[in-house]
Amino acid sequence: MGKIDRQEFFAALRPMLGGKLSQTQVEGIDAILQAGGDLPPHHLAHCLAHVRRETGGGMYPIKETVMPSHKDKNPSDAEVIRRLDAAFAKGQLPWVKTPYWRGGAFGRGQIQVTHGDNYAKFGISNYADALKLDVSARVVVEGMSQGKFTGRKLSDYDFPAALDAPPARNPRRIVNGKDGS
Repeated sequence: MGKIDRQEFFAALRPMLGGKLSQTQVEGIDAILQAGGDLPPHHLAHCLAHVRRETGGGMYPIKETVMPSHKDKNPSDAEVIRRLDAAFAKGQLPWVKTPYWRGGAFGRGQIQVTHGDNYAKFGISNYADALKLDVSARVVVEGMSQGKFTGRKLSDYDFPAALDAPPARNPRRIVNGKDGS
């Protein structure tokens, strides 16, 4: 990608992330910039945009069920499983046929990797490793550039025009497939 003016770059990001950046947001963004250093600028920007959406603007690896409004940004695995079980019991996860999270393979990272086979695609055997910043950033870049999330990859889209495509053809499908919005 080449050298970027960090001061200018972060000044441009601040308005999109609430006007102020925490140290963890800066670290999360830096990790993506390092992991995606060879990507074209539009691809790298799209990786950052997905991470913003997936983390509620936090830009740092999180566990599934963590929302921006939660005070506890790092609940125990048991709490995440409890939250998912409760949502499943209430019918709030209609796309889920079998509770994948009970063995601990719930979502973790800057982009939520779920299911044991998906963790394996990234060479992650200890699910908690997806919360490590370098591992999480690698997952974002590999997953989006190599199509490891849904089979669709960054090079499948003509940026920036693809961003105006209707939902069925929007690059949001790279991470979320048919349910991407």
